[in-house]
Amino acid sequence: MWISAYLLILLTAVLPVSAQQSIVRGTVVAEKDGEPLQGVNVALYTGESLVAGTASGSDGIYALADLPSGSYTLRASFIGFMPWEQEIGIGVSDRRIINIVLIEGETELEEVVVESDSDAGMARVRAGQTTVRPADVERIPSPDVSGDLVNYLTTVPGIVSIGDRGGQLFIRGGEPWQNLVLLDGMWVYQPFHILGFFSSFPSEILQQVDIYAGGYTSQYGGRISSVIDVKSRNGDKRDYAGTASVAPFVSGFTLEGPIADDVVSFLVSYRESVIDKGAARIVDDELPFAFDDFFAKTHAFINANTQLSLSLLRTNDRGSVFEGNDLEEPQSIAWENRSASARYLVFPRAFPIMAEFIISGSRLTSEQSGITEDVRFSKLSSVNTTVNVTHFHRNSEVRWGLFARTLELQSSLDGLYQGFFYRKEYATEVGAYLEPEFMLPFGWQVRAGLRIHSFPSQDSGFLEPRFRAVKQRERDEFTIAAGTFHQEIVGLTDRRDAAGIFTAWTTSTFDQGVPEAVHAIMGYRRALSRDVEASVEVYAKRLNNLFIPEWTAYPRFTTRIQPAEGRVYGADMRLEYTRGGFSSFLTYGLSNVRYTAQQDALEVWYGSSELNFRPPHDRRHQVNAVVSWDTDLLDLDIRWQFGSGLPFSRALGFDGFMIVDGNLDVFDEPGSRRVIYERPYNGILPTYHRLDITVGRDVDFGNGIRLKALAGVINMYDRQNLFYLDVFTLRRVDQLPFIPTLGLKLEYD
Repeated sequence: MWISAYLLILLTAVLPVSAQQSIVRGTVVAEKDGEPLQGVNVALYTGESLVAGTASGSDGIYALADLPSGSYTLRASFIGFMPWEQEIGIGVSDRRIINIVLIEGETELEEVVVESDSDAGMARVRAGQTTVRPADVERIPSPDVSGDLVNYLTTVPGIVSIGDRGGQLFIRGGEPWQNLVLLDGMWVYQPFHILGFFSSFPSEILQQVDIYAGGYTSQYGGRISSVIDVKSRNGDKRDYAGTASVAPFVSGFTLEGPIADDVVSFLVSYRESVIDKGAARIVDDELPFAFDDFFAKTHAFINANTQLSLSLLRTNDRGSVFEGNDLEEPQSIAWENRSASARYLVFPRAFPIMAEFIISGSRLTSEQSGITEDVRFSKLSSVNTTVNVTHFHRNSEVRWGLFARTLELQSSLDGLYQGFFYRKEYATEVGAYLEPEFMLPFGWQVRAGLRIHSFPSQDSGFLEPRFRAVKQRERDEFTIAAGTFHQEIVGLTDRRDAAGIFTAWTTSTFDQGVPEAVHAIMGYRRALSRDVEASVEVYAKRLNNLFIPEWTAYPRFTTRIQPAEGRVYGADMRLEYTRGGFSSFLTYGLSNVRYTAQQDALEVWYGSSELNFRPPHDRRHQVNAVVSWDTDLLDLDIRWQFGSGLPFSRALGFDGFMIVDGNLDVFDEPGSRRVIYERPYNGILPTYHRLDITVGRDVDFGNGIRLKALAGVINMYDRQNLFYLDVFTLRRVDQLPFIPTLGLKLEYD
């Protein structure tokens, strides 16, 4: 009730004023395929005097609000397209819808009102936010002909991967279950495939990806570490097009085209691993991985004011974390994603408002087998509804919204010397947010938000203030971000293993509080020359009410949890050079993560009721160097990556005990096995480093038919990087060895 009253006050404050203002708005699309264009500069002039300017958003929508009546010239300009302009007249309280169609053509912008693609590029980070375009993904060497988003993500400083296998990313000290990953508004709980070169998002479907390594805006919530917001492109509304690719790791196809010309389109993508038929035979070694992903989307312009899109994602993964030997059975893991969303976008004629309505459902099921005859199983499913509204003014915007989620969590666990365990839980989240964006004196552009996040299932609620500010000068940019974040559910992994993959989901224990994080970020970027940019960010996170699996002297996996606190400090540095077809960047990430755990048994084991330690994802130093050179003959991409060793817990030995109850034959009774631990995470794994190189060539056959050929090498100098280490038996599984790769992709449009 109080949330509704809060929003009613907001609406009554802004709508009557807006109704008396004039506005020009519409959608910018490409003439070739009808695809909405983002970042187009749209400006209103009187003669040569600028009256108002903006840039189109991810849906191609632009809005110029609070305009005085008069005669104007409306102009649109975008790199790679011919300039567009139209004479218009605006009356008092006028509502003009002017849709813009841009024709491709080589041109340079004479005047940039809003710098196009100002957020794109590795060095162009804004208070933890990095924007990724499909062209950025293609610069990173990959065994897939088209590249993949995850390969770019792992070049971003502050993002730690456990390597070539497992599909786990740790972002600025956070754990994978603390990351929010969205695709067209639907939650994707396991967004990466078991082979670390591939995500669930083929590059052919991408329009834009926004990575918030921290300090994200009030629109996002329910996670305490980071946000990866993936937006897919729409299918071609004019002509049919498609691709088909084959490579030793994965093969697939895409198909798109109009259902109704200029109105409705479809886009379909499917990929399936062919490792057993390709890469495994090349290296003559077993690579026990299998995965596939399927994506489908339909988009429609219902009328000049509304758009509707339907998206569907399905993924399947299965593989081994340990291939087995003469004494021990193999251990395998599998998971499935199922997600769907409906997104309705409306731009009412009467008011300068854009409203977005999203309803989505997501489900993740995962299992691990081979430890005993039974199987560890976990299932997380949710239904999500969201309303996002943007109110436009001439020099400011106001965003607000509502959200509600219901979740169902199931897990059944077993392990050595542990009985069967089953748990089923339900959780709910509701709330609202308000976030105005405005200009302050001295050139600061500010977004100050407040998110009201309630967990009715926990009988708790929180106010989450958020703040982001940007100040741009001719060659410099200063950024600041801060915020508070809460998360109701917890993902638990088996911390006995140096590289735990299986995750069981459970709700937090409210007696200890809901997990909370406080972020602070400061950044600076400078254009050193026309071709060189550098940026640096420092960040800090305070983590409260963390829950980690309870340490035990028994070799078992448990959902019993213990409270912990944490803190993260770090710095990210980026240097980027771009000129013509040559580009390169160098990134360095410095991180320091510490947890402090509390558990009654700790004092017995270590003489203290608290234990301060480095968690297993604390990678202190990380370096990435990338070179991309596109010529008329060949495209060359090179990447070298380095990561310092990760912490792990060492087992010093074992003992056993028996509970004496009546007559006991100690010769026949096996007793119970226990572990003698060193202090947790006091060991350091070896460093990780690898060199990847790919060379590609494009051949144009005319009539819209092109062929791309790729050849390359993964792990050029055959570094034996560690993937999996069982801390009890010290058995070791390495990452991928030296692997040559080949690929072909046929394109038609």
